[in-house]
Amino acid sequence: MVKTVEEQMKIIKKGVDKIVNEEELMNKLERASRNNESLTIKLGLDPSAPDIHLGHAVVLRKIKQMQDLGHNAVIVIGDFTGKIGDPTGKAKGRKALSEEEVQRNAQTYKEQIFKILDVDKTEVRFNSEWLGKITFDKVIELASTITVARMLERDDFQNRYKNNIPIGVHEFFYPLMQAYDSVELKADIELGGTDQTFNILMGRTLQKYMGQESQIAMFMPILEGLDGVEKMSKSLGNYIGVNEPANIMFKKVMEIPDSLIIKYFELATDVHPDEIDRIKKDLDRGKNPRDIKFELSKIITALYHSELEVKEAIEFYDLAFRKKDIPDNIPEIESESNILMDLIPILVQNNIISSKSEFKRLIAQGGVRVNQEKLNDIDFKLSDNDVIKIGKKKFIRVKIK
Repeated sequence: MVKTVEEQMKIIKKGVDKIVNEEELMNKLERASRNNESLTIKLGLDPSAPDIHLGHAVVLRKIKQMQDLGHNAVIVIGDFTGKIGDPTGKAKGRKALSEEEVQRNAQTYKEQIFKILDVDKTEVRFNSEWLGKITFDKVIELASTITVARMLERDDFQNRYKNNIPIGVHEFFYPLMQAYDSVELKADIELGGTDQTFNILMGRTLQKYMGQESQIAMFMPILEGLDGVEKMSKSLGNYIGVNEPANIMFKKVMEIPDSLIIKYFELATDVHPDEIDRIKKDLDRGKNPRDIKFELSKIITALYHSELEVKEAIEFYDLAFRKKDIPDNIPEIESESNILMDLIPILVQNNIISSKSEFKRLIAQGGVRVNQEKLNDIDFKLSDNDVIKIGKKKFIRVKIK
């Protein structure tokens, strides 16, 4: 059923940090509805960190919600801009990627984004298609549309300039190239995190200069990780990966602080705003946050896994973390040795632990159990079918050859 413009606005605005500007967005939606057209939503991805977690997925979920309203998305893989590197607030710009790295990372991105986006309403483009063909006189024209003073308004450029940290002239072209992507695609809406404010607003400016209608700039907030404080990040270990097994994903969502329940409903799910308002009221009336978080865990896990996998994740959680029993459906590893220490290379190879030192630290902290008994000795002798529990979430069954 076609949604009214008012209903579309309600869904689009859910969880959004800022829209520039709402009146223009309303006009675009009204015209699209009147003419039975779809808006073009743009998202640029610089293929430098292709492992997507729920923090990255915030903008993708918003695009999916707009696709469900009948609009189309264009994902711009920055294979050309990725060779230059988006300037950062660090001592120097990001290291430029090789052609091989760009293509490998781009392929990984494409595999992951379709866990979220509607493949029939998504076009994937590489900005080398047009940026690689621009002549130098066009580059000069683009450069003439902005002053150095305006470019230095960008926080990272400003900080580096004040601290006498070198800025390459080529770095000034990154925001211009991202803006030119919007011109090429005639984007109606561009999404990004709040850290992309400067680049996305430049797209509005350049479209206007080129005689186009300016895109709507839509900024999504940063999603905090499991610690409830820091931005979700793989390096900080506070992330929930979209490719993680269902049982791990379910348990991790259960670990978020109660204060983030509503934010996760808004940014990490497609639940309707009216339903989220009802959940807020339930919390205000004293409903146990743990029960609401359990529903949240089911909803988020179901976005990335099958119904059967979600069912098994719930059973796993009930057994392993409610009843403290050992689940039946756990991964197995084979070993020719029955000495625990000899298993370490296999555990590292299977990404169960990162290193021997990490494993020794976990044992010292009481974080490793064999058949639910706390382990203190790395030279412990295992038996066939022993179950090792590592940390709070990982179970491994050992098969001795």
